[in-house]
Amino acid sequence: MRAVVVWWDLKESAQTIESLRDFLRDEAVDRFSALPGLRLKFWVSDRENDRWGAVLLWESAEAAAAPLPNRAAELIGYPPTQRAFFDVEATAEGVFELARLAGRGLALEG
Repeated sequence: MRAVVVWWDLKESAQTIESLRDFLRDEAVDRFSALPGLRLKFWVSDRENDRWGAVLLWESAEAAAAPLPNRAAELIGYPPTQRAFFDVEATAEGVFELARLAGRGLALEG
């Protein structure tokens, strides 16, 4: 398995966390839900530091190396400020009450 962490510093962009939430609702969640080999993607925001990002968990290094939709970079106006790739050493799932993780988060629940 392979993990990827991507961050944008939004200080130089016309986009905001709120406008990027619209992007998630309107297109990104559905688009990434159909990607082969993607086990999980969650988008994160840091309002205090005006940052936007995502964490992706892939089934394999080959799946992680496949070309991705780059609409976020197009909207933000520049490539990610930081992108890091990691080998996954282990995974675990805790005890939880939510039957389904998909469809959760501020952009989709608010």
